[in-house]
Amino acid sequence: MNYRHAFHAGNFADLVKHAALLDLMARMQAAPGPLCVFDTHSGRGLYDLTGDEAQRSGEAEAGIVQLMQAPDIPASLRPLREAVDKLNGGGEVRLYPGSPLLVAGALRKGDTYLGCELRPQEHSALSEALRGWPATKTACADGYVEVAARLPANGAALVLIDPPFEKSDDYDRCVAALRGLTRKNAGAVVMIWLPVKDLETFDAFLREAEDAYDGPLLVAEARMRPLADPMKMNGCALVIANAPEGFEAPLTEICEWTVSRLGDRGRAQVWTAT
Repeated sequence: MNYRHAFHAGNFADLVKHAALLDLMARMQAAPGPLCVFDTHSGRGLYDLTGDEAQRSGEAEAGIVQLMQAPDIPASLRPLREAVDKLNGGGEVRLYPGSPLLVAGALRKGDTYLGCELRPQEHSALSEALRGWPATKTACADGYVEVAARLPANGAALVLIDPPFEKSDDYDRCVAALRGLTRKNAGAVVMIWLPVKDLETFDAFLREAEDAYDGPLLVAEARMRPLADPMKMNGCALVIANAPEGFEAPLTEICEWTVSRLGDRGRAQVWTAT
């Protein structure tokens, strides 16, 4: 794959995914007992927004930089802004934390994190980014396979699945992972991130996901612009199995703020698919 998240770090899709992830973790941590967090496609964990890739794309300027400069934001977006501000020492936004660092910073005593990254160079950077976080582990492995093997059959577990969707079978593997993980641990919370390019692909994925999971799925869509060009990422979506009670409200806040402040004639919606 030629995908490198450094081009896209801190864009609108990261804001949606990471703000939702932090809120979801906090809700799950309100229950007693340890939480196991799994990340199937971790990336390198830390991104330099002054690097050539980020500068060429300009996506961070239109994403996280706007969030950091906004005079007023919803409560559901504040933990992400605080984490980015802390990473940058309260100064100019030069670094952006991927999900591994965000999760590591939110772990309580007893919680654990496993980040999977298949590409050796990216995995090496991931291991370095998580140095000093003893509750975290990494695996240079296929995340779908590794998480399926390591997910406990019982106990609180959160799985983030967000492949780059450059392989033709990623949609199918997401669905298969949803089916397998929730059958192995019936209470596992599985959150799948996916791009929204065209309605046909998105709807087809939702139909397959509904067939794979025996229960309601919470779906959040941040459509940034009309779906006029299927070659562009016109938005993003989150599909969550076993979403905790009350999670719909912050998801709605996150998507509505992102679309209204950063989008162009877009729309945000959160609903339950059964």
